[in-house]
Amino acid sequence: MLKNLLSRFRGAEPDEQPRPPELPIPGPPEAPPPGPETPEPGPAETPAPGPEPAPDPTPVEIPPPTAMADDPPAKGGWFARLKAGLSRSTAKLTESVTTLFTKRKLDEEALEELEETLIAADLGVAASRRIVEGFRRTRFGKEVTDEEVRATLAEEIATILAPVAQPLPIDTARAPHVVLVVGVNGTGKTTTIAKLGKQYRDRGLSVGMVAGDTFRAAAVEQLQVWAERTGARFFPPARPGADAAGLAFDALASARAEGLDVLLVDTAGRLHNKSALMEELRKVVRIIRRVDETAPHSVLLVLDATTGQNAVQQVKVFKEMVDVTGLAVTKLDGSAKGGVVVALAQEFALPVHVVGVGEKAEDLRPFEARDFARGLLGLD
Repeated sequence: MLKNLLSRFRGAEPDEQPRPPELPIPGPPEAPPPGPETPEPGPAETPAPGPEPAPDPTPVEIPPPTAMADDPPAKGGWFARLKAGLSRSTAKLTESVTTLFTKRKLDEEALEELEETLIAADLGVAASRRIVEGFRRTRFGKEVTDEEVRATLAEEIATILAPVAQPLPIDTARAPHVVLVVGVNGTGKTTTIAKLGKQYRDRGLSVGMVAGDTFRAAAVEQLQVWAERTGARFFPPARPGADAAGLAFDALASARAEGLDVLLVDTAGRLHNKSALMEELRKVVRIIRRVDETAPHSVLLVLDATTGQNAVQQVKVFKEMVDVTGLAVTKLDGSAKGGVVVALAQEFALPVHVVGVGEKAEDLRPFEARDFARGLLGLD
């Protein structure tokens, strides 16, 4: 049985199953796939021996912001919402543990069954083996109950997660700190930008939002509405399908001139044409470095927890494209595959900055290893 599970996870291929956006904004349907790229007027990409002077900032028209409507108060604290959001993942894991361990001696057969259970719960092969080895060292041959196993599992998982539980640092001295947000379609990139933007505005930071997924009219409209609500600066494309790199260049030049603290840049995520997406992302990075050679200062990869082990493959693909600096894991409340966060931590050791368990801005919160581990096992 273990061999079958191992072969199934090793052979996992990305199979995007996008869900509807977390914060739907009515708008026109998604535009058809682009034809050959038509570069918009802007900086030429001819190599130069030294840094090129930035052109005068391109003025961008934005509508006057509207007031942000107060969200109804959330029930319970953050840990209660996290635990509730992880309930499907918890049920999947703890039901198997309870079945396996009802006052049972922890022998080799029990350890093998525990490893199979952890792999089936999307914790990944490497993390599952590491956890089982911990049990073998400390509890082998002893009688254990399901409560003891769950508590020990939470401790072992928290140990794996602790090194990656790091907040997303914003250096306002950069003016602006550029966050390039990447990921496949449907993971919640645009919604994550909206939530982060609101949180930064609530902290008193000045924020710019760049609608870099220029072919998706719905994404542009959604970001514009949230920019209006939060009072953030909005940088739209000049037309549907406009060159994303040129837009990012102009937006960063304007943001520097205005002294914005943070610039959040949305991007396309069409993995069906990996080579084109890879080149587009590299082009965005190359062009914005003509304005600030240190940008982007953060590259945030947004992952949908409902995709389970496919998230592992997505990290591999995007690490090939750009220098991913951290992760955001969304839609944990709609997934029975929250264990994949453990697999990601074990395999890549990338910082997990934030996790999302709901649609409100406050449902996207900094990642806490112990809270997540105990929530995943249904412990208080």
